[in-house]
Amino acid sequence: MPIWSTYEPGSTFKIITLAAALEENLVDLEEDEYVDDGDIEVSGTHLHCWKSGGHGHQTFLEVVQNSCNPGFIVLGQKLGKEKLFSYIEQFGFGEKTGIDLQGEAKGILFDLENVGPVELATTSFGQGVSVTPIQQVMAVSAAINGGYLYEPYITKAIIDPITSEAIKEKEPVLKNRVISKETSKVVRETLESVVSLGTGRSAYVEGYRVGGKTGTAQKVGPDGRYMENNHIVSFIGFAPANDPEIVVYVAIDNPKNVVQFGGVVAAPIVGNIIEDSLRALGVPKQDNGIEKDYQWPDTPLVEVPDLIGLNRKELQQYLISLQIDVIGDGEYIIDQAPKAGEKVKEGSKIRLVLGNK
Repeated sequence: MPIWSTYEPGSTFKIITLAAALEENLVDLEEDEYVDDGDIEVSGTHLHCWKSGGHGHQTFLEVVQNSCNPGFIVLGQKLGKEKLFSYIEQFGFGEKTGIDLQGEAKGILFDLENVGPVELATTSFGQGVSVTPIQQVMAVSAAINGGYLYEPYITKAIIDPITSEAIKEKEPVLKNRVISKETSKVVRETLESVVSLGTGRSAYVEGYRVGGKTGTAQKVGPDGRYMENNHIVSFIGFAPANDPEIVVYVAIDNPKNVVQFGGVVAAPIVGNIIEDSLRALGVPKQDNGIEKDYQWPDTPLVEVPDLIGLNRKELQQYLISLQIDVIGDGEYIIDQAPKAGEKVKEGSKIRLVLGNK
């Protein structure tokens, strides 16, 4: 359950480090730079980037897009343990969220007096701390909604079955103001670039502005050591990125027969959920988001042609590049879905309605 299951979150937790560093004016994402050779030494301990050989020369915006562990360690060092852990607690970690469900866990944080350079470093990229999924969602919601930490709840209202009137309604409870509106805006824009240009590209949804962060966390075995090839992979996403209405978090424990990265396994699931949810909510599409950087093995998108008005014979030329599902008995196309101009994956199914002019 998302309220009592605790685990080390991995890189989705980097959103907290990012928000704290921005709020404290410790980093300029576009001007400040970091060179990642794949390894950083902290008090004699070598901590590695997930990418063998590192990411090389980066701006700190690219550090976030690439989910570069050594870069986030540097941000944690800039903050120091007192400030970083203060923000972690302000974002609601280490205590129950107060959600109206039984059995909620608090998670586990280091005692501040036991935090040395290595513990500070690992915490900055989401290892060594233990959280619940609902804590993650609550904290990220605050990071992107203008900085307001609200108590989550399930029951919006209790309805009288006879009169259909609300007997009791739940009002949102503000727990804390963590970061400024300006910082929150930068966090949203940065996380949108993660989905368009970085490790979260599989969560990209054409026509909707999606932001988010990947997570790949090692699991601790019975002997207290991190296990090999046994991870919790996750992705937390939100949309629309410029005015969020939903947050979706998916975490998968030790997926089989697949590369264990959050951007590979969890991100496309979140993207699909977001697309379906925004469509159901009636959220209009936008064309002012960051254009996706397509890389292998991404499937490129094609623009849906305008097929309305064509007859059956004229439709034949489009059968090569499109899968077409036709209903109706007429001679001419009178409706289509998706609409002309929308972008879909190559080979997607286009539904056509036939009728008579």
